[in-house]
Amino acid sequence: MAILEISVTPVGTGSSSFSALVTTACRIIEEKGLPYQVTPTATVIEGPLDQLLACVQDVHRACLQNGATRLVTHITIDDRLDKPLTMSQQVETVQAQLH
Repeated sequence: MAILEISVTPVGTGSSSFSALVTTACRIIEEKGLPYQVTPTATVIEGPLDQLLACVQDVHRACLQNGATRLVTHITIDDRLDKPLTMSQQVETVQAQLH
């Protein structure tokens, strides 16, 4: 299981807002049945790496088809093989160390 962070930045839409594109991305992720979490600057998705990469491709294309004339997509992949990795586990580990 891998964790992928994706951030899409549309260029050429005539607006500084891009919440509609984030909503489009979330709908695609939900259709694929992948767990995700929206943050103020990116969306984090959890799943098998091949499914995550296919999801990124679908999100990128959909955003281009929904009004962006140019799109910059950043992804970060955390793929750990020595033990299971989940979004909630990552957050819980840090929170436990804070308290």
